[in-house]
Amino acid sequence: MKIVSVISLEIPDVKVVRFARFVDSRGFFTEPYRRSDSISHPGLENFRNLEFVQVNESFSIKGVCRGLHFQWNPFMGKLVRTITGRMVDMVLDIRKGSPTLGKIIAYDMPTEETDAFNEWIWVPPGFAHGNFFPEDSRIEYLCSGEYSPGCEAGISPLAEDIDWSLCSPQLKSVFDNAIVRNGIFSEKDKNGLSLSNWLKDTRSDNFLYGSC
Repeated sequence: MKIVSVISLEIPDVKVVRFARFVDSRGFFTEPYRRSDSISHPGLENFRNLEFVQVNESFSIKGVCRGLHFQWNPFMGKLVRTITGRMVDMVLDIRKGSPTLGKIIAYDMPTEETDAFNEWIWVPPGFAHGNFFPEDSRIEYLCSGEYSPGCEAGISPLAEDIDWSLCSPQLKSVFDNAIVRNGIFSEKDKNGLSLSNWLKDTRSDNFLYGSC
């Protein structure tokens, strides 16, 4: 795995890992993940204590919005990438006591077969995660915890009390125009909790700043 760069986003615990593709006239070859390269990289110290135990893949048609999901017992961190199409990833801080509690960020992750790189976004435990798709897309994510029915919840991406002030205005505009107006949601996601209602729920005490 040739790691090109690791950058922290507007919420520093959320990282983007760019890795190289080796492109020639035949196509490309890439090694999306190698544990030894990840844990030895100075920007990924927290990966040293991680084990990815589940791999998920999903396909979404243009206009779909998924999330915002989170889990405890066990906690689940996600390493997510776009395989084909364009994903805009969304990450909402739900850690009580965090200086960015209630703030959401978005990161645009399009991919083309001719690109010389691809990217992962690392969403640690303590965050609600979702994504939306301006075009038909397929994504993959590695999970640090197995799915645990009964220990999950979701905040609606449409909740009016989410703070978008850290989000790119351009991506917020894409969300408003493509998703708020005509987005395709599951009923569960569309009717998810508001942020304030989640924070009043005793289960929210599972997510404390510095302990997730």
